[in-house]
Amino acid sequence: MRRRSATSVPSEQMEKGTGKNQHNRLCCLVALSAFFWILLLYFHFAVLGRNGVDESVKLQPVSVDNIDSSVVVTHVTSGSNLKFPIPPKPTRSVASPRKMANPPPKVVTQVHEKEAFPFMKAMRTIDNKSDPCGGRYIYVHELPSRFNEDMLKECRSLSLWTNMCKFTTNAGLGPPLENVEGVFSDTGWYATNQFAVDVIFNNRMKQYECLTRDSSIAAAVFVPFYAGFDIARYLWGYNISTRDAASLDLVDWLMKRPEWDVMGGKDHFLVAGRITWDFRRLSEEESDWGNKLLFLPAAKNMSMLVVESSPWNANDFGIPYPTYFHPAKDEDVFVWQDRMRKLERKWLFSFAGAPRPDNPKSIRGQIIDQCKRSKVGKLLECDFGESKCHLPSSIMQMFQSSLFCLQPQGDSYTRRSAFDSMLAVAFRLLSSGFSIHTVHMASPKTIQSIGFHPRRRYSKRNISIEERLLQIPPEQVKIMRENVISLIPTLVYADPRSKLETLKDAFDVSVQAIIDKVTNLRRDIIEGHTDENFIEENSWKYALLEEGQREVGPHEWDPFFSKPKGENSESTDKSAEVAKKSWKNEQRNQA
Repeated sequence: MRRRSATSVPSEQMEKGTGKNQHNRLCCLVALSAFFWILLLYFHFAVLGRNGVDESVKLQPVSVDNIDSSVVVTHVTSGSNLKFPIPPKPTRSVASPRKMANPPPKVVTQVHEKEAFPFMKAMRTIDNKSDPCGGRYIYVHELPSRFNEDMLKECRSLSLWTNMCKFTTNAGLGPPLENVEGVFSDTGWYATNQFAVDVIFNNRMKQYECLTRDSSIAAAVFVPFYAGFDIARYLWGYNISTRDAASLDLVDWLMKRPEWDVMGGKDHFLVAGRITWDFRRLSEEESDWGNKLLFLPAAKNMSMLVVESSPWNANDFGIPYPTYFHPAKDEDVFVWQDRMRKLERKWLFSFAGAPRPDNPKSIRGQIIDQCKRSKVGKLLECDFGESKCHLPSSIMQMFQSSLFCLQPQGDSYTRRSAFDSMLAVAFRLLSSGFSIHTVHMASPKTIQSIGFHPRRRYSKRNISIEERLLQIPPEQVKIMRENVISLIPTLVYADPRSKLETLKDAFDVSVQAIIDKVTNLRRDIIEGHTDENFIEENSWKYALLEEGQREVGPHEWDPFFSKPKGENSESTDKSAEVAKKSWKNEQRNQA
């Protein structure tokens, strides 16, 4: 064996020591690395995990002021305890002091997008150009028969003096009129009761081309309640509980329906063939007139079509009284228009009616006196007793032979006779202004074109009606006549058992007006528009605004709609006795 030198021992020991040291260092590094990774993982999951949760899933309180028009909050509707979605009014956003390069998307939880509006499916049908009924669908409630058909079965009870059964025949048109004197057309003429719109309108709705059983696509919802027939049964000799019973029952039934929840009834409409004042009882006094249908909170959300509306309320709209003419086809209308255009009219003006000696504001006495004195004036007296004024042929014959027919205020603010005279193309309105509001949603230009003439111009006894009318240039008379002729289709109700092809009758115009009203309201809800400045007492002004206008101001017709001093704006200025007299007179005309 070879002997190692003494000098080699330290070196060899040094190498052994160095290896041991390297092993210790390696263990230390592994331990430090493991500690580092443990610390890093702890920091990531324990610290960052607590603060790094996606903000979009956190439940934060929602501030209505910061919600834009694409989100929805629930809103309690006026006059109802039901809720439907309505967006808040858009607010101006405030810039953040810290400018972010890529700000996170704005997300609000528990608030729905526009698509959550329950009527959006109906709104989308408007854009479907391949659907001829897009945006025009009507859903009709299937009411219990006590609200409509049962009344017709008890038609003898609909009037205290007249058997209404014959006037509900022929889908509400009444008995056919024979053209013995050549005053009418050979077909399409009926002895129609002036209060028969309830049943006529309902039967026309059955022929509407865009009915649907799917209420989610409906542009509007029709309520086939015979409101006019209902109140007519109980106007005399019944307490207010009886008069209100059917209306309260109807509202209770409607509010339980899912269709009501969509807009709280704001898309619902019904028809009553009577004047609005029959449904606006002001108190709970037994002696007060009518029922309170139009004052019920839920009914204030609905739209009601009546033959005379209130200029101070927003939940009723004027439609024409029914005339005697109910065309079954377009040709019937064209023939009548041509006939009215070619007629020779021997009388400058005419008047059919009775005096009102008990009403100091009435100008009927002056009109009757001037008709009697004038050689170009014609008078058809309609006082008590037998009179030709009660015969449709006599009335229409006089209107057809006159250039102008004077139409002062009747027992209420409007008259059925005004629509008969327009049908005969003889019209000159003398009124307090309320007739303007009820001429079937017409524009101011239309009213002026058919000859609106304020009665105040005739309030002085030295004013001659004959002289005033003779001052109108013949060319202007011709223009006025053509304007009235063009209005004829929209002033009549077509035969409910048929359908006009190209013309729009009073039913078509009314339904489209309701659809437009509901559609515009839905658009306002979606866009967040509010009517904070809406003044209900100026309702008649809003009806005359141009497209896009929202604010009302002074109007030339303001004096005609001003409230009588010291009287409630809802007052009809009529007692129950006057209304009873009016009812008797009108019913005798139908006998």
